Amino acid sequence: MVVKSSLLACALAVGAAPAFAGDLVVTVTTKDGKLLPDAVVTLPAPAGAPAPKFPWKLEIAQKDKQFAPFVLVAPVGAEVAFPNFDKFRHHVYSFSKGNKFELELYGSDQKRSVTFKATGVAALGCNIHDNMVAFVYVTDTPYAARTNAKGVAELKGAPDGAAQVTIWHPHAKSRDQIITTDTIIGGVTRLTVAIDVAASHGH
Repeated sequence: MVVKSSLLACALAVGAAPAFAGDLVVTVTTKDGKLLPDAVVTLPAPAGAPAPKFPWKLEIAQKDKQFAPFVLVAPVGAEVAFPNFDKFRHHVYSFSKGNKFELELYGSDQKRSVTFKATGVAALGCNIHDNMVAFVYVTDTPYAARTNAKGVAELKGAPDGAAQVTIWHPHAKSRDQIITTDTIIGGVTRLTVAIDVAASHGH
């Protein structure tokens, strides 16, 4: 009886222990091995996961007749700022489902903001300058990051165990520009993924 009680106590202790967390470091390349920035890497949020809150600025600036950054990861329901640092006016819009908006002409050193209410990808444009393109990746998971200039994204504090990694890039040739791969997270886990992108994937 003492042995059974001890085993039961151990089982309860294990069940009550918090899940371990690790870091997932993903390097994304093209099929020919070139490092690929601006890919968004995500893991699904398990039950009880915190709401997404990211350390980077939720802002897409207009400067030198370009949007910066080209891709922004934002939590669903977040407000994103659109400051204009050019000496001329811009007219920012998106026709993407769930996040349609239009910021009519506004000038230098002015700022407008938009709340992104639906998960998914919002493609942005400027009604005055057709070459201006950017994307807001709106997510409900806290485990999301954009690859940097070295093609690396780090997802810190991800739950240990089997996981499906989703990678999105605006120029990926796959359906909805998304690919998925399976991995097992434990401690610091490193993963390299090559994706097929359109030949003219520069911006």
